[in-house]
Amino acid sequence: MINNLLKNFCLITFALIAPITLPAGGIQKSLNPDKFPHNTNQEIILISNTSLYSFPEIHAKELSVLDVGTSLSVLRNWRVSKNETWVRVELGSNKFLDNPNKILKGWIKI
Repeated sequence: MINNLLKNFCLITFALIAPITLPAGGIQKSLNPDKFPHNTNQEIILISNTSLYSFPEIHAKELSVLDVGTSLSVLRNWRVSKNETWVRVELGSNKFLDNPNKILKGWIKI
């Protein structure tokens, strides 16, 4: 009985603490604040065709290919390693005229 209680306690503790470091909304201590300002209203314009991914990994599902000149709003940054940084972006759209099934948010690799 004590063995099962200990296992359950460890499992619940892990389930509550482990998701903190995930990119879906957890914290990240390794992000350089000087390189990426905390201003989430930052807008970028693409200078080359870029793939929009479902999550910050190169093998993730590619949602679409964004054309040169596409305007994007930066929602958050995610640093996977020293040489790999991803940005969660939202495409500008007209919610009344655009297709309601159009994908508006995703991740791009910088």
